[in-house]
Amino acid sequence: MEHKKRRVGIVGVGKYLPEKVLTNADLEKMVDTSDEWIVTRTGIKERRIAEPGTPTSDLASKAALQAIARAGMKPEDIELIIVATVTGDMAFPSTACVVQDKIKAYNSSCFDISAACTGYIYALATAEQFIANGTYRNALVIGAEVITSSIDWKDRSTCVLFGDGAGACVLSSVDEGGILGSYLASDGRHASLLERPGGGSRMPLAKDVLDNRMHFLKMQGNEIFKLAVRYMLKAAENVLEKCQLEIGDIKCFIPHQANMRIIDAIMKRLSLPPSKVYLNIERYGNMSAASTAVALSEAIEYGVLKKGDKTVLVAFGSGLTSGSCVIEI
Repeated sequence: MEHKKRRVGIVGVGKYLPEKVLTNADLEKMVDTSDEWIVTRTGIKERRIAEPGTPTSDLASKAALQAIARAGMKPEDIELIIVATVTGDMAFPSTACVVQDKIKAYNSSCFDISAACTGYIYALATAEQFIANGTYRNALVIGAEVITSSIDWKDRSTCVLFGDGAGACVLSSVDEGGILGSYLASDGRHASLLERPGGGSRMPLAKDVLDNRMHFLKMQGNEIFKLAVRYMLKAAENVLEKCQLEIGDIKCFIPHQANMRIIDAIMKRLSLPPSKVYLNIERYGNMSAASTAVALSEAIEYGVLKKGDKTVLVAFGSGLTSGSCVIEI
């Protein structure tokens, strides 16, 4: 007899942002830039910065506990933890295992997903499969980054873009709504456009790597911009077609918060009015895998999304990865 797939939905959300705010005025004192330049080109006015030495697992754990509490559960109810991050506490063990210990969710299987800014969507799609097929009942999905630990604060083209944060949700089987569909893609031909070269097996940390600042994020911004618009648009259109929905059926569109000009281009091509797009880029900047996670949590927490509303999450990141999902709250 064919096994009937369970419907999977979000039953609790949470977020955590570090207290420290780094404004454009602060950056003007650090590098050769200006508030006008940053806002005009990115839409970012400020971002949150974790204190030096703060591990990603700290941010992830705080967002996780909030999501679990809002789901009306306890940590021991969680059976799967997936952390989407490219700034894990260390190369190994997985940050998910560290989070498991910090929140005392000892009944869980744990692993990380590395898909950069698309990581949270990759993690949602992965966790959904485990619940839909009956392997697990409750999953904790976290997008968390201390991305500023990988930033070269002497590189004015990248240091203005990023911030730290964490967002989380609990997935469980639901009677109606839930994750209606997802779309994941990658194009490794462009992997070198956004990378952190030093610190892996190809270029182990050594004095010359540090001297040449190869342990910091490197990005070819102009190329990334063009590809981001193309791939995010494709991801959004694909998932809507898969779910047999029109853009008009969507209450709130949640794009990865990387650059306001990228978001503007996508809004124009999808004929999306600003009232239908959730934005927090001016407050947080690009938080990599945490961006869509925090935005979704805020949209639900602030009542932008209510029960029965449909939202599209779409993102693009290093890899190059891209992805989208449609969720009915």
